[in-house]
Amino acid sequence: MKRFPIEGRGRCTAVVSDGLVYAVATDPVRADGIAEQTRNTLAALDTTLAEAGSGKAGLLQATVYLDDIANKPAMDGVWIPWIGPEDNWPQRACVGAALAPGDLIEIVVTAKVL
Repeated sequence: MKRFPIEGRGRCTAVVSDGLVYAVATDPVRADGIAEQTRNTLAALDTTLAEAGSGKAGLLQATVYLDDIANKPAMDGVWIPWIGPEDNWPQRACVGAALAPGDLIEIVVTAKVL
C-alpha cells in the first residue's frame, strides 16, 4: 500500500492498494464560482491520479459533492469536456453536501492503476 499524505493535515490525497487508487480533490485556491473551482479541482485530480499511476482512463467510480446541487449543470459543463471519450466515463453520482468553508466542490474517485 502507498499513501500520498497532505503534510500536517492527517489525511491523504490518495491511497494505492491492490491495484486501485482511492483519491480526493478540491480546489486548492478556492476560486470564485463553481466552473472555476471545478476546473481547478479536476486539474488537482489529474495530478493526484498521475502521481498514483492512473488517469482518466483508469476511473471506475466518482462521487461529486457540491455545496449547492443547483450547481450541477455548471459543473457538468466543465466535467463533460474534461472526462473525454466514453471509454473514460466512470460510474458517477452527484450529491449536495455541506463542505468546508469556501469549497464549492469536492470529488472522490476510485481508479485502477494503469
